Amino acid sequence: MNNLPNDPHMLVSVVNTKLRDNYDSLDALCEDMGVNQEKLVLKLLGADYTYDSSINQFK
Repeated sequence: MNNLPNDPHMLVSVVNTKLRDNYDSLDALCEDMGVNQEKLVLKLLGADYTYDSSINQFK
């Protein structure tokens, strides 16, 4: 996650933008960017963001 913001509120903004514009799933984003999906989800969960696959966004 070196190429993503550390602040969870900035991180969710960047990730949601990438999900909206470039990826059809969180799996695809993490695989393409080399991001550990579990670490990403846990970091955002710590700021009360959860991934909703039906809309392909954290909310």
